[in-house]
Amino acid sequence: MKQIDFQPLRISVLVISDTRTADTDTSGKILAERLTEAGHTLAEKCFVPDDKYQIRAVLSRWIVDPAVDIVLTTGGTGLTGRDGTPEAVRPLFDKVIEGFGEMFRWLSYEEISTSTIQSRVTAGVANGTYIFCLPGSSGACRTGWDKILATQLDIRSRPCNFAELLPRLTEH
Repeated sequence: MKQIDFQPLRISVLVISDTRTADTDTSGKILAERLTEAGHTLAEKCFVPDDKYQIRAVLSRWIVDPAVDIVLTTGGTGLTGRDGTPEAVRPLFDKVIEGFGEMFRWLSYEEISTSTIQSRVTAGVANGTYIFCLPGSSGACRTGWDKILATQLDIRSRPCNFAELLPRLTEH
């Protein structure tokens, strides 16, 4: 079988929080560290409050930017009144990746038991850009990256992965 070389992806991280700053953020920091340690490029990292229009503004900028392949968000996926990430992001999706949320909750169940049912993680494709919305906890970000995204964003992973589909996401 032919050896496939690693292909670094350009990944942006969006921290969604009314309280976290660059000094107090742990979840976005974990994602940025994990993706760069894996050999990918941190394209940009931003902070926005739990406001669907500010979330959409940043995401809209990134999904039209050819220098961004992937967007990872952290925060706003819970059930409180301020948690609105899924509602902000879903209208932007061309396709929803249903299995991402299902897989995340299944894996998370092993760590936090039935509390995982409160997570509304979601993922999809918007204008050829993958968007993965993770919870705001550092443990959830580790689970999402280590157990799903690290392999799915590595073109060498078999039998298939998200990375190899990138060039085909905008086919008609």
